[in-house]
Amino acid sequence: MTGIGLKRLLNAAIVACSLASGGFALAQSAPQAQPQIPASSPAPAPQQRAPSPAAQEGPAATVSAETKAARAKLDGFKADLEQKELALQGRAQSDTELQNLRQQIEPIIAAIRVVIEEQAPRLEASRQRLSQLGPKPANGQPEESADVARDRADREVAVAELDETQRLGRALLVQAEQLSAQIGDLRRAGFTRALFEQSDGILSPNLWMSVIQAIPNELRAQRIVLTDALEQAKRNATLGVLLLLGLAIGAAVALYVGRRSLAPRLVRRDPEITDPSRRSRLMAAVGVLALGAGPAIAGSWIVWIAFDSADIVPPRLEEVGKSMLGGLAFIAFVRALIDAVLAPGHTSWRLIPVRDVSAVRIMGFSVTLATVLIVEKVIEAFNKAVAAVLPITVITRAVFALAMAFIFAELLRRFATSENQDENCLGPYVAQEVDIGGPVRSIGWFTVAVVIGSVIGGYTALASFVVDQAISISLIIAMLVLCITLADEFIAGSLRSQSRLATTLQANTGIRRRSLEQIGVLASGIARLALIIIAILMVLLPWGIESTDVMGSLRALFFGFSVGDVTISLSSILIAAFLFAAGFTVTRIIQRWLDNTFLPATDLDAGLRNSIRTAAGYVGIITAGVVAFTYLGLSLERLTIVAGALSVGIGFGLQSIVNNFISGLILLWERPIRVGDLVVVGDAEGYVRRINVRSTEIQTGDRATLIVPNSNLISGVVRNRVRNDRVGRVLVTIPVPRASDPDQVAEIMRNAALAHREVMTEPNPRVLFKKVTENTIDFDLVCFVDDIDAAGRVSSDIYFDIFRGLRKAGIGVPTPIVPEPKEEENPKDDSSKKGGEEDETLTLLKDKSPA
Repeated sequence: MTGIGLKRLLNAAIVACSLASGGFALAQSAPQAQPQIPASSPAPAPQQRAPSPAAQEGPAATVSAETKAARAKLDGFKADLEQKELALQGRAQSDTELQNLRQQIEPIIAAIRVVIEEQAPRLEASRQRLSQLGPKPANGQPEESADVARDRADREVAVAELDETQRLGRALLVQAEQLSAQIGDLRRAGFTRALFEQSDGILSPNLWMSVIQAIPNELRAQRIVLTDALEQAKRNATLGVLLLLGLAIGAAVALYVGRRSLAPRLVRRDPEITDPSRRSRLMAAVGVLALGAGPAIAGSWIVWIAFDSADIVPPRLEEVGKSMLGGLAFIAFVRALIDAVLAPGHTSWRLIPVRDVSAVRIMGFSVTLATVLIVEKVIEAFNKAVAAVLPITVITRAVFALAMAFIFAELLRRFATSENQDENCLGPYVAQEVDIGGPVRSIGWFTVAVVIGSVIGGYTALASFVVDQAISISLIIAMLVLCITLADEFIAGSLRSQSRLATTLQANTGIRRRSLEQIGVLASGIARLALIIIAILMVLLPWGIESTDVMGSLRALFFGFSVGDVTISLSSILIAAFLFAAGFTVTRIIQRWLDNTFLPATDLDAGLRNSIRTAAGYVGIITAGVVAFTYLGLSLERLTIVAGALSVGIGFGLQSIVNNFISGLILLWERPIRVGDLVVVGDAEGYVRRINVRSTEIQTGDRATLIVPNSNLISGVVRNRVRNDRVGRVLVTIPVPRASDPDQVAEIMRNAALAHREVMTEPNPRVLFKKVTENTIDFDLVCFVDDIDAAGRVSSDIYFDIFRGLRKAGIGVPTPIVPEPKEEENPKDDSSKKGGEEDETLTLLKDKSPA
C-alpha cells in the first residue's frame, strides 16, 4: 500500500515537471507562432490550449505537411476576404465594381470547399486511429507504456490540428458566403433604387424648360466630339485602313442583302404541301432562323472587328458603333425568329396555329418595335458619349417608351378589331384558329398602362425597363417554344417505335420498344425542364438576380442545406435512392436465379421454394433500405426514434397492415399452408398461388383469384387438404334398386376401383353399405390416389366403369316413384269442371253480346 502511494507521488511529480517545462517552452515559442494564425480566426490561440504531457515529450508530435499547406491556403483566403470586407464597408461602389468583387469571391468559396472536403476524411481517419487506443487509464489502473503514450500524443495532436483546420475552413466559408450575399443585396438595392427613382414627368414644364436650356451646351459638346472623331479618322485613315474598312463593309452588305435570297433557296417551304411532317416544319424553321440571323450577325461582327482594328473611332464613340451594329443584327434576328415560328405566307409550315393575317401583323409590328428600340439605344449611347445632361436623357427615354407603348397598343387594338369583325359577320359559324387570347391581351394592355403611367408620373427608368423586359420576354418565349418543340421531336420522336434510331437501339441493346419510348419521354421532360430553367434565368438576369444566385441556391439544394440539426441534401437523397434501386435490382436478380436455376435443381417442394424466394426478397430489400438510410446519415438510434414515433400511427391506423405483414411472415416461417396447397377457406376452395406481404392469392376452380388477408389464415379456420401429403380421397356414391344383390354390386364397384391404374392399393379400396331406402340401397366406394389433383378425374373414370358394369350385369338404376293422385284431385273431374265453367262463361258472353 505504501509502495503504491509512493509510486503515485513520483508519477504526479513527473507530470508536474512536464507541464512546467511544456508551458515554459510554449511561452517562449508563442510570439513566433502568433503571426501565422490571424487574431480573428475561430480557432483558439496557442496560449489558450493546454497540451497534453505526452505531446511535449519529443519531436514526434509535429503537424503534417498537408495540414500546414491547408492552413496556409486558409490564411491567404482569410486575408483576401478581410480586404474585400473592408472595401465594402468603405465608399459606396458602383454595380460594376460590386459585380467584379462577387466574381472574385466565387473562386475563393469553391477553393475553401475543396480544402474542407480534403480535410474531412483525414480528420475522420485520425479519430478512428485514436479511438483504437481506447480511453486513457484512470486513477488506480496500470499505466500505459511509453510507446502507447507517445502514439496517443501524436494522434491527439493530429486530431486537434485537423479539427482546428476544419473549423477555420467552415468559418471562412460562412464569411465568404455572407460577403457574396451582402454584395447581391447591395446590387439589388441599387437596382431597385435606380429603377424607382422619380424625376419630372413628360408633361412637366420644368423638364422641357431644362431641355431647352441645355440644347446649346449639348450642341457644343456634340460638335467637339464629332470634331475629335474626324481628326482621329484623318490621322489613322490610311489607304490600307480604308481598304480594310471597305472590304468589311462590302462583306457585311453582301451578307445582309444576300440572306434575303439565300434563305428561300436553301430552305424551301413548298406551299403545295398542305400537311408537312412536324420534323420537316422544325427543320425549315431552324434553317430560316440560321440563314436569316446568322449572316447579319456575322456581318456586324466583321465590321466591328475592322473598325476596332483600324482605331479610327474615339473610345467614347465605340459604344455608339457597337449599338448600331448590334442593333442591325438584333433586328435581323427578330425578323428571322418570327419568320421561323409563325411563317407568314406559309400556313402549313407554321409552328403555332395562328391566322395568316395575325402572323403578318405580328411580323410587321415586331420589326417596328425592334427598330424603335435600337434607335433609342443608339441615341442613349450617343448621349452617354457626349455626357448629355440628365433632362435630355430622361426626355429621350420617355419619348421612346411612349412610342413603343403606342405601337404595342395599336397591335392589341387591331387584334381586337379583327376579332370583333369576324364575330359580327353573317353566315354559318366557322371555328377560328388559335390567336392572341384574352389573358395575353390583358397582360399587354396592363403593360401599356404601366408604361404610360410611369412616363407621366416621372418614373422614366421604370417605363424603359418595362418596355425592354416586355420585348425580351416575348423573344425568350418564342425561342423557348422553338427549343421545346425541337427537344420533343428530336429526343422523344427519335425513340418512337417506327424511327430508325429506335430500331437500331433495339437491335443492338435488346431494349423493348416500349422502354425506348419511355426513355425518350423522360429525356424530353428533362430537356424541357433545363430549357425552362435557362429561360427563367435569362428573364431574371436584368432584375439583379444573376445565374450565380440561382446556381448557389441550386447547389445548396443539391449538396445540402441545414435546418436545425438536420442536413437535407438532394444529392444524398438521389444517391440513396440509387443505392436502394440497385439493391432492389440485385435482389430481384437473385430471386430469379433461385426460381429458374438453383431451386429447380433441388428436391424441395414448391411451397418451400416460394418461402426461400420470398425470404431472400425480404432480406435483400431490408438490406438495401438499411444501406440507403445509412448513406443518408440515419443511424440505428435515429431509426429507433422514428419507429417509436410511427408506433402511435401503427397502433391506430396501420394495425391491420402490420397484422397482415406479421401474419405473412408467420406463414412463410411456420408454413401451415404453402404455395400449391389445396385449401378451403370459408365456402371457397382452391390452390394457393402466392403468399404476399399483406395477403395470399388462392385460385379457385372457376379460375377466379381469391385474395385472403394473411391474418385470416392465421387466426381463422383453414382446411388444408395436402398439409402432410398429397394423397387424396375419392368418394363414389351409387344408388341401385332395392331388389339388387348387394354383394354383386359391391364386387362391381371394387373391381372398377382396382382396375384404375391411379388408385392406390394401400389402403385398399373399400365399399361401404351406406343405407337402405324405400326403393334403393346406397353404396359408397372409398379409395385413395397419390395426387389429390387427380381425384376428380379418377372419380369420373370410376363412375363410368361402375355404370358399365351394372348395365352388363342387368342391374338398373332405380327410377323415382311418382305418388298416385288422390280421388278429389282426379284430372278427369278437374277437366270436366273446367269445361263446364268454360261453357257457362261462353253462354254468358253470347247473351251479353249485341245482335
